[in-house]
Parts: sequence; C-alpha cells; structure tokens
Amino acid sequence: MDDNDQSFVRVSIFGQEYTVKAQADTRYIADVAEYVDSKMNEVSEGLPSNQSELRIAILTAMGITDELFSLRREGESMVSDVEERATSMIELIDESVLS
Repeated sequence: MDDNDQSFVRVSIFGQEYTVKAQADTRYIADVAEYVDSKMNEVSEGLPSNQSELRIAILTAMGITDELFSLRREGESMVSDVEERATSMIELIDESVLS
C-alpha cells in the first residue's frame, strides 16, 4: 500500500474525538478504536472516580499489552507443539518406509 492509499477515520476513544490517518481498512481502525474505548471504560470503572485520563490510558495499555504477550506465548507454544508432532510423524513415516 502506498501513501495514496491512506484513509482518514474519525473515532471516539474515552470521550475524545480523534482523526486517524492510516494505511488500513476504515472498519478495522474503527474496530481498534472501539476496543481501546471499551477497555479504557472497563479500567475506569474499576478505579476511584478521581483518576486522570493519563493513568487510565497507561493502565489500559498495560492490560492490552498483557493480552498481546499472553497470545504470543500461546502462539509460540502451539507452533512448538505442531513442530514436535510433525517431527514425530516424519520419524514414524521414515521408520515405516525403511522397514
């Protein structure tokens, strides 16, 4: 995608309006913004009402990053499991072909 394929999307996150310039589908950008908005609201509900938006944003970013890291670990574990199974299957095939 080149610079000419960029889109401008208007989104609302935690009561603030933003115009986002992105090289992605506008629906995707809106979905990302909705997710961040819902996570910020979720974090905000769990805190006393006098918390700053910056604190809420940082705690939200940490929560989303934790989700990302957990999913990455899961993915790496799945890849490792598949590789081990594939290796075992190859060994079984080799044994049956050689016998």
